[in-house]
Amino acid sequence: MRMEIAEVEGWLRERLPGLAEQYEVPGVAVAVDAGGRVVEAAAGVLSTATGVEATVDSVFQIGSITKPLTATLVMGLVAEGLVELDAPVDSYLPGFRKATVRQLLCHTAGFEGDVFTDTGKGDDCLKRYVELLADVPQLFEPGEMFSYNNAGFSVLGRIVEVVRGEPFDRCIRNHLFTPLGMTHAACDPYEAILHRAAVGHIGGRPVPVWALPRSNAPAGSMLAMTPRDLLAFARAHLTDEGLQAMREPQVTLPDIGWGTAWGLGWELYDLPGGPMFGHDGNTIGQSAVLRVDPTRDVCVAVFTNGGDRKPLMKEILGRVVETPAKPVPDSTVRPDARRYEGVYQSSTSRTTVSADERGRLWLDQVPLGFAVEAGDEPYRTELLGWRGDSLLPAEPGHGPVAFLGDDGEGRARYLHTGRADLRAPERTEP
Repeated sequence: MRMEIAEVEGWLRERLPGLAEQYEVPGVAVAVDAGGRVVEAAAGVLSTATGVEATVDSVFQIGSITKPLTATLVMGLVAEGLVELDAPVDSYLPGFRKATVRQLLCHTAGFEGDVFTDTGKGDDCLKRYVELLADVPQLFEPGEMFSYNNAGFSVLGRIVEVVRGEPFDRCIRNHLFTPLGMTHAACDPYEAILHRAAVGHIGGRPVPVWALPRSNAPAGSMLAMTPRDLLAFARAHLTDEGLQAMREPQVTLPDIGWGTAWGLGWELYDLPGGPMFGHDGNTIGQSAVLRVDPTRDVCVAVFTNGGDRKPLMKEILGRVVETPAKPVPDSTVRPDARRYEGVYQSSTSRTTVSADERGRLWLDQVPLGFAVEAGDEPYRTELLGWRGDSLLPAEPGHGPVAFLGDDGEGRARYLHTGRADLRAPERTEP
């Protein structure tokens, strides 16, 4: 560890309230596990409207950190011989589009993944949601590249339901929460209300909606828990040899300041101090981060419910585990304006890349659909040279972007920010 566990505990209790205030984070909860010894701390409030204090027993939404839990359920089916990783998805969901279970797990299935259609609150919501995916665009051939895919994990959740013969909520409780002793873990608002539940904040105010659609639950729309309970799940991945296969690299990530590769549900980091794995999560006004250092036998989870959470999370993580170096522009890299200029579109954003009269490259992004609901705002930034076809936004708070592929005319086909946004066809005058 970068700090001894006793030092971490003292530092958190002394510094956490001040950090929450400094970054205007309403509430924060943290847990650290070193060799099985867990320390935890919390500060702030669960809602600025009620003033209810955040405690270590408070549940926060974990967002997309749900994905490794869903992946673990799938791997349980694989271990039982009920699912094959390289089998076509339509072996379990007849009529589903071309993709394998493995491709869903490592985000290489290639279809549009930001689909947040609400198909109701009934136990048939995942079945109905998966049926809708027949109409979403295919961005690239399955297995061709990585593009973060929320919808793919709802499909995996549906596979779990079909093979197990019971709703996803029941599967995750019976096969993960109960066996791992996760006593403060909630599948939906009805369970969360039994605990001290955090409310998300945007612009310093509580959001009017607590959860996203149930149809996205396996991808991260519903689950809430304490950091302590999430570390019980992480600890299982350090001690259960049967789960180690989930940390084997499946696809190399584009150079966008994320991890090095993606495994079966896990983001993988190859750092100077050794390998690490984890996941991040965001819902409406709530954010969570989980990092696991297998070499040092350390796990850390940080949950927040609004404010300027990124620097707060970074400071806490940096006290416990190694973190990637901050990207720095390289003035010797000259962006190729002709290759990069254009409009790139997805269901959650429309991004225009253009050059000015001085040859500087600019990115203008407008959020669409769900991204607007989540609080994203339009922004404009200059793009600076960094590494090859990966450029660095000059405006703080935004990670590197990569221009990938070729449209047949020497221009990039995709703008990649974790998700591959496709170049929009150029308009022609009538």
